[in-house]
Amino acid sequence: MTDDILTERLRLSRPHPSDLPEVFAIQSDPRVWTHYPSLRHTDPAQSVAMMERWERSWQEAGLGSWVARLRDTGEVVGNGGCTVLGGEVWNIGYRIAGDHHGKGYATELARAGVEQARARDPQRPVIAYLVEHNRASANVAVKLGLELVHRAPDVGNPDPTVMRLVFADCELTSAQLAAALR
Repeated sequence: MTDDILTERLRLSRPHPSDLPEVFAIQSDPRVWTHYPSLRHTDPAQSVAMMERWERSWQEAGLGSWVARLRDTGEVVGNGGCTVLGGEVWNIGYRIAGDHHGKGYATELARAGVEQARARDPQRPVIAYLVEHNRASANVAVKLGLELVHRAPDVGNPDPTVMRLVFADCELTSAQLAAALR
């Protein structure tokens, strides 16, 4: 596939409808959603809708989330990449299968996403949008060179004590921050 990106250990491919079983398996795994359990997919239709959003980003911005496979075995270990939010910012996001947490795949995938986003539109800021108690994701953002630019209550979160963080590679305008916060 011409859209494939190869990293040291991963093959990153533009998602195809045939990837749904593996994507849903990751998105429905409670281990993947320990920091925001109410977002766990319980119906494959949720993963279909998510994959359709990814495809819109591919069509509109030339970049979106990938399905991440191990280069040596082809096993699907996650999904992620950069998608455009509100036409304003690149949002780096990822989900790694529970059996593969702690192996550095999130950083490897995220780094490739940032590189591709900067190659396509270097003027558009790159952000990471996460909840404060997700220290692993915050560590990935810092490894990517992003800095904390916003901390506030996570509006709409079932747990009103949760704080939302936005990391970015530059200062954000009010429109860019609004797009980051959706």
